Amino acid sequence: MPYPPPPRRQRCSAVTRRRFLQSSAAMVAGVSMANCRQNLTQPGAGGSGGDPSTLHIYTWANYVDDSLTAAFTERTGIRVVVDIFDSNEIMLTKMQAGGGGAYSILYPSDYVVSEMVDTGLLAKLDRSRLVGLENLKDQWQNPAYDPGNAHSIPFNWGTTGLLYNRDVTPGRPEDWIFLWDNKEALSRRITMLDDMRETLGVALKTLGYSYNTTDPAQIEAAYAQLRELQPHIAAFKTTGFENEILAGDLSVAMTYSSDAIALTLEDDRLDYVIPASGTSLWTDTLAIPSSAPNVDAAYQWMNFLLEPEVAQAAVERLFFATANQAAFNLLPDALRSNPHLYPPEAVLANSEGIQSIDTASNDLFDRFWTEITSA
Repeated sequence: MPYPPPPRRQRCSAVTRRRFLQSSAAMVAGVSMANCRQNLTQPGAGGSGGDPSTLHIYTWANYVDDSLTAAFTERTGIRVVVDIFDSNEIMLTKMQAGGGGAYSILYPSDYVVSEMVDTGLLAKLDRSRLVGLENLKDQWQNPAYDPGNAHSIPFNWGTTGLLYNRDVTPGRPEDWIFLWDNKEALSRRITMLDDMRETLGVALKTLGYSYNTTDPAQIEAAYAQLRELQPHIAAFKTTGFENEILAGDLSVAMTYSSDAIALTLEDDRLDYVIPASGTSLWTDTLAIPSSAPNVDAAYQWMNFLLEPEVAQAAVERLFFATANQAAFNLLPDALRSNPHLYPPEAVLANSEGIQSIDTASNDLFDRFWTEITSA
């Protein structure tokens, strides 16, 4: 390899970005509870109602593990209860149905933050209660999806690409079109993300279009492109493919960089490719629902995760890129120089973030996606 890899992990059950760890042997490295007894919120800050001793979180799998919650509880005395969602759409639907009153912290992705702000589902943040915002990288000080981080703070980011098993794949998939060009050889040995914007976005990229197009003709062309590949796709799944690709039953899986990196460290036969024509750059955030029951605890959780040592440990344990510059500076060289975790600027320049689009275009995406996944 042209770069020093992170230390190889012990082979274990698959660990992914979207899969919750019920327990973990790794404690939050570098966080000394004995030396970190300071309050995480500004003195005298008020909050909303709800049980002040409990924080309810709604998040992606594998973003909150027992080590993290134990450290937070030791620090604050607040018990953490975690519920998991599998997609932004599931989370958003629940919030639109009034579920915001059940949680004080959400982890929406970038483009969904914009939608939730527009519909009044997220509280405006009180920056005087946040400690460590200056640690964020420059590109996340004023993100387009939430100017000034008015309603969210970035937690992590990464890319979407192709994880493949060298032993059962006919060549290296340098770009998305590889799936179409080799569909017969790969038939029923491919999985694609169960994510409307990501997976239809791949079809758009193969046609030279943007993930964020609102041109009905381009969206329909992407649908036709994906329909061509559909008979050869084993499943649309965000999780649950891990053991299959490790066993060689799958050749290629469309997945998130953090999931892929973790799996490549378990098996030398697996490699991750960021497609040459570009991919999506995602940011997952921390936000407070407008009807959150325990705002005090929510700010404490945000401040805890803004601490450089806590963010550093999350990167080393879960293999996603941090938006925290101070945490990045603490990482070992093996992680900072890993181009799958922190891609070169040329790769980033060729990629784009998924953005919120108008209702009519989103409805068109949804109609075609329903036809694809229900066929």
